[in-house]
Amino acid sequence: MPSKKSIKTPKVSFREINTIALPAIVAGIAEPLISLSDIAIIGNVEENAVEALAAAGIVGSFLSAIIWILAQTKTAISAIVSQHLGSNRLHAVKTLVPQTILLNFILSLIIYFVTAFFAELIFSAYNAEGLILDYTKSYYKIRALGFPLTLVTFAIFGVFRGLQNTLWAMKCSLVGGAVNIGLDFLLVYGIEGFIPALHLEGAAIASVIAQGVMLVMALYFFYKKTPFHLKPSLKINPNLKPLISMAANLFLRTLALNIAIYLANSYATDYGKNYIAAQSILMNIWLFFSFFIDGYANAGNAIGGKLLGAKAYTKLWNLSKDISKYAIIIALILAGSCALFYDEIGLIFNKDEQVLLLFSSVFWIVLIMQPVNAIAFMFDGIFKGLGEAKYLRNVLLVATFLGFWPTLLVLDYLGLKLYAIWIAFFVWMLIRSLALVIKFRNKYLDKT
Repeated sequence: MPSKKSIKTPKVSFREINTIALPAIVAGIAEPLISLSDIAIIGNVEENAVEALAAAGIVGSFLSAIIWILAQTKTAISAIVSQHLGSNRLHAVKTLVPQTILLNFILSLIIYFVTAFFAELIFSAYNAEGLILDYTKSYYKIRALGFPLTLVTFAIFGVFRGLQNTLWAMKCSLVGGAVNIGLDFLLVYGIEGFIPALHLEGAAIASVIAQGVMLVMALYFFYKKTPFHLKPSLKINPNLKPLISMAANLFLRTLALNIAIYLANSYATDYGKNYIAAQSILMNIWLFFSFFIDGYANAGNAIGGKLLGAKAYTKLWNLSKDISKYAIIIALILAGSCALFYDEIGLIFNKDEQVLLLFSSVFWIVLIMQPVNAIAFMFDGIFKGLGEAKYLRNVLLVATFLGFWPTLLVLDYLGLKLYAIWIAFFVWMLIRSLALVIKFRNKYLDKT
């Protein structure tokens, strides 16, 4: 009989985790990278740079909110595909995939037309006014044309992730990001005598073209590399109802998440244009970090769903420990790198002294919260793969309405302004991480 020491602990290998996580990091940062490049280039335009930067930040946050809310079918289809892959039953979801993608496309068209029509009302609710409001409306109405492209692309990315492949999404995102940055310089600044400088609207056009390129590439990989197709079936797949239920719970969860982001931007706009300009930089860096760390959450999502389908609970427990460790290391590297170039980072996005002063005064809070973010995002990904959408919904509702909002109200009353916003975000992330760790430990430790 072998000794306990000789028994190999069932684990997912480092290589298997990173085969999914590393490409997912690149794929995941595509949207925030587009927003960051827009902000960096727009913020350095000589004419009305602060107002343009504020407008780009508001629109970027709103678009991220809408995409996060409505792209939950990406997570749901990923979880269902991965669980069926683990139980060797992929044939059962062949008609589900085209039905999900079509659902995403129709929903995105409805949301685009509604939000474009009510753009002034929406961005007035962010306390935007005057030139900032004008810039915000014109930028949004162009950039939101890419919204249906993005949602369909994300649904396809969800299928890829369910199949344990994030490399195809990474290739699409790399090319899309490169196209966006190149066109940003070309269309924002223009070429004298050849291409007029389109400023903020040029950045919006660049984003739409980049999103179109990503969709074309995603469709190529979908047809060439996966066992699925896009032919819609009139017979509703039996997995569509649970997918919609999961997506609906994740929808409410993400709605709560974006209420927090909306409140943050609304308060910052109310403080003044320099505050919302600084908040735009802080928020987009935070989002960039979040999507970067989320690569390991995506690995947890894909592999966790597969392990649940195979009922490999010990490997699932060990996966959570390993991915937590890797995510924290990534978070510390990101925070440490930014700490080394603390003052220089703000200069990438804007040269206004007041904006930079506000940014520098609060940026340290964004950095110290990154390890907490890593734990929250990583378990968030695993719980999505396990189909625990209802619990994720409840955690976000509690964190937002009993953590973030009360903290923001109290600290705003005390006159802390941007400090109030980012301390509230820190409290929000602490609640999220603790609730997920405790739940996972209680549910799965005894099954190992």
